Amino acid sequence: MESIPKIPVGDIASTVVDWLTINGAWFFDGLANIVNWLIDWIQWALQAPPALVVVAIFAALAWYLQRSWTTVALVVLGFLFILNQDYWEETTQTLTLVLCSVIVCMGLGVPIGIYAAHHPRFYSWLRPLLDLMQTLPTFVYLIPAIVFFGIGMVPGLIATTIFVIPAPIRLTYLGVNSTPKELKEAGLSFGATPGQLLRKVELPYALPQIMAGLTQTIMLSLSMVVIAALVGADGLGVPVVRALNTVNTALGFEAGLVIVVVAIVLDRVFRRD
Repeated sequence: MESIPKIPVGDIASTVVDWLTINGAWFFDGLANIVNWLIDWIQWALQAPPALVVVAIFAALAWYLQRSWTTVALVVLGFLFILNQDYWEETTQTLTLVLCSVIVCMGLGVPIGIYAAHHPRFYSWLRPLLDLMQTLPTFVYLIPAIVFFGIGMVPGLIATTIFVIPAPIRLTYLGVNSTPKELKEAGLSFGATPGQLLRKVELPYALPQIMAGLTQTIMLSLSMVVIAALVGADGLGVPVVRALNTVNTALGFEAGLVIVVVAIVLDRVFRRD
């Protein structure tokens, strides 16, 4: 029996990447410069002050957001543990990657989620793309990221963004779309414009979901730390990869536990119960 010809999926993808590499170099170079500027600025802000000053800032932020001395104590103890283990530089590099991811993903994801909530047909087209972005193995993102941006923090951030951004889009869409019809009708009856309805009714109602999207963005970005290290991104993923390559149990547990501490601290600071 004659076999069915194979669909050249891989060849098509390779052709597209090659075409983009040749014809889109100006775009990728410009994007890399912008992302590098953002990374350098955030990393400088975290590394230039003394470590204890940064810890105090995070503690103040924890108090402002949570109004809980328990959370403040957890933040301080967590960062003091990181300093004790001598992983402060790697932690600031990882926080840089996470903060950049939050800025990009929330800056793009929230507006897209709002637009999708008001345009159901657009969301029906967008949903399969979001499913693909979340289910495609993350290592696949690294291949074109390396081709377009080389080795370093930029391809790690790009791959992280592609993997993470569906979360804020979906949760923002869910929050805005689930606004009770009665609230919208009440706003319209008082003469609210579409913009006022969004700012004063839909966004306040959707705020818990948007904050959940922020927390998900932080946690998913941390889950990409080790994978980003494989393409040259600095941070806590580097010692984990080094421990894996050398079968160094002590190094692996140290770096892994520090990543867990960072995740717990960020979750407690930004979580909305």
